[in-house]
Amino acid sequence: MFLYDKYLRLNRLPHIWCTGCGCGIILKALLRAVERSKIPKDDIALVSGIGCSSRTPGYVDFNTLHTTHGRAIAFATGLKLAKPQLNIIVVTGNGDATAIGGNHFIHGARRNLDITVVIYNNYIYGMTGGQTSPTTPEGKRTSTAPYGNVEPAFDISKLAIAAGAPFVARSTCYHAVQLDKYIHRGLMKKGFSVVEVLSPCPTYYSRPNRLGNAVDMMEWYKKNSMPVEAARKASENEKEGKITIGILHDIERPEFCDVYQKLSVRAKEKNTR
Repeated sequence: MFLYDKYLRLNRLPHIWCTGCGCGIILKALLRAVERSKIPKDDIALVSGIGCSSRTPGYVDFNTLHTTHGRAIAFATGLKLAKPQLNIIVVTGNGDATAIGGNHFIHGARRNLDITVVIYNNYIYGMTGGQTSPTTPEGKRTSTAPYGNVEPAFDISKLAIAAGAPFVARSTCYHAVQLDKYIHRGLMKKGFSVVEVLSPCPTYYSRPNRLGNAVDMMEWYKKNSMPVEAARKASENEKEGKITIGILHDIERPEFCDVYQKLSVRAKEKNTR
């Protein structure tokens, strides 16, 4: 048996993702992170919303929850409060997390529940036909912006930091070895951890923008990424057009369930006097 077979629902394979999609790379990095963490699979809950990324729970043998569009973090919040002993991972896309699910994302970070959120950022809505998403770069073509997107894009990682997430990292599918380390760090962190992953979509993003095939997109990630240590020393001109990757933010904050539990104890003591 292969090392990661124990984490997979083999009867659900092969997967439905397009050739060259980054979802499989992220799934494998996630499994490597879980294996490294030594967390028993029955102590993990994987929650998703709707989208290409959100097919992931169907392939893994954890406790899984496939929910409605944009609501993965809301469902994960309820699950964490009901069963705080579970290690909860949310897998979500850029549209699922920052459009219809944007408020849940912001307030999940603000509350600082102990949840690890892995965001697959392919710059578009992939599963529903390649529409413009909140992270589509300006000028890029999509099925709903055939002449180019006119809106500025969200920076997911900066949004997470500003909203209060104590751990934020960014990687790409090219940097797969680093990616599983960041997911592992997120799993080990007590608090709301966000790992943003830039993921290729050769079918709906690359084609209208003439970016080549999946290999070409991987080469683009390789050439246009800058480690956070180098970015901190670089000038604005040197950082122009580059993707900063690495651990962008790592601080300590009180975790929501711990604070809530202490409040519950004080409330019970007061009511029994």
